[in-house]
Amino acid sequence: MNYRDILAEKLHQIKTLGQLKAAGYEPESVKQELRRNLITRLQNKEEVFPGIWGYEETVIPDMQRAILSMHHINLLGLRGQAKTRIARQMIDLLDEYIPVVQGSELNDDPLHPLSRYAKDMVHEHGDDTPITWLHRSDRYTEKLATPDVSVADLIGDADPIKAATMKLPYSDERVIHFGLIPRSHRGIFVINELPDLQARIQVALFNILQEGDIQIRGFRVRMPLDIQFVFTANPEDYTNRGSIVTPLKDRIDSQIITHYPKTIETGKKITQQEARVKEGQGELVQTNDIIGDLIEQVAFEARESEYVDPKSGVSARLTISAFENLLSAAERRALLNGENKTYVRVSDFLNTIPSVTGKVELVYEGEQEGAGHVAQVLMGKAIRTQFLSYFPDPDKAKKAKAGNPYKKITDWFGDGHTIDILNDASTSEYKKALQSIPGLAELVEKHQPDAKGDEKLFMMEFALHGLAEHSQLSKSRLSTGLQFKDLLSGMFTMPSFGEEEDEEDF
Repeated sequence: MNYRDILAEKLHQIKTLGQLKAAGYEPESVKQELRRNLITRLQNKEEVFPGIWGYEETVIPDMQRAILSMHHINLLGLRGQAKTRIARQMIDLLDEYIPVVQGSELNDDPLHPLSRYAKDMVHEHGDDTPITWLHRSDRYTEKLATPDVSVADLIGDADPIKAATMKLPYSDERVIHFGLIPRSHRGIFVINELPDLQARIQVALFNILQEGDIQIRGFRVRMPLDIQFVFTANPEDYTNRGSIVTPLKDRIDSQIITHYPKTIETGKKITQQEARVKEGQGELVQTNDIIGDLIEQVAFEARESEYVDPKSGVSARLTISAFENLLSAAERRALLNGENKTYVRVSDFLNTIPSVTGKVELVYEGEQEGAGHVAQVLMGKAIRTQFLSYFPDPDKAKKAKAGNPYKKITDWFGDGHTIDILNDASTSEYKKALQSIPGLAELVEKHQPDAKGDEKLFMMEFALHGLAEHSQLSKSRLSTGLQFKDLLSGMFTMPSFGEEEDEEDF
């Protein structure tokens, strides 16, 4: 029977080195193991790196080629591009269990011991050397590179306490306290934000990457470590916070460029997969595809905005946080009004500003209001862009021979009427406000005939916001919501002197 065909429960019955040899076990490097399991998956047409959307034709094939080449890998991309997630999914390409010498600090292979402890155990006990089984989840180590990381943290150092306790001289390798990298022997080691690692610490990785050995305070320790290294880095880090030293970059075999979702649909898949919908929220709040498109459009607008620093990027976490905030805004409104069901509104979308302000880095950082203002601008652009997918272009509609479909609505506002869409309005108040606008329901019935009930109300509000973004109506923010009115009256309504300044200020 082939060793690879032995089931996990049978493997755990193997307790000694002699039994392991009898089962046909042969040593294999972690890179060979990853390569072998990837080949099997590709041959069986199994999905590799599931749930990583938008990378099917770009990053994932590059990752597969790097693993087949048995390369160390650097994932280079802006924040929120699933770099760490991809590295963590490499665990699935490891064998479920591997044998190690019992009590070994370095996950020593029983047939290929590395540490002094394991060598002594095998020499002393021979085929009776006890072994244990290490699960693949315990073979993954991740370290965030920060300026305070030391060589001792990563590689190790001489331990004076161990030397005193064991009564050993410093020249004995048994006094070494091993760092994270040696303890990751036969596993995957990930360093996130590699450029943040000090240059002198990066230099300490040279030998490990190229020759596979370590050097600790002058010890002549030859340790051919078996590690799959994966690094992540942000392009801006090469010039700003730090850099990857050239000889280290030269030793990293494959550098794979990541990117943001290229379509709204891909972005929605990521958001729906990652958003944490709380218990009961899904039943209470009903959503639609349009609100999802609006949230994703904000990220697309931000990545193209002149106000947002392109070197920093706009993380996918923006849309995930915004979607969670959107559901909570609708949930809060339903709870306040004692409703057991509610439908999302465009006003809920506009209340997700706190999820946007912290996720965009402005080109020119000003007052605190700066990020909030930019968030409002981005949301307005998202509404303006998506509006044209559902309703006629207002600018072209004015010249249409069939007549302007928005004229009845704009004329009503032109007669001096205003409408307040309040954040916490009940469903009945929300419905009453929208249905009081002549021509609005007819507009939705004509251009979105399939919209019924709550969805129709949503489209009616969406039409109002779209008209405001296309400069057909005026939209102003109230402390408790939004007010829509005629464009000209909005332009000429100025705050009174008393509203603008308090007498006490004098």
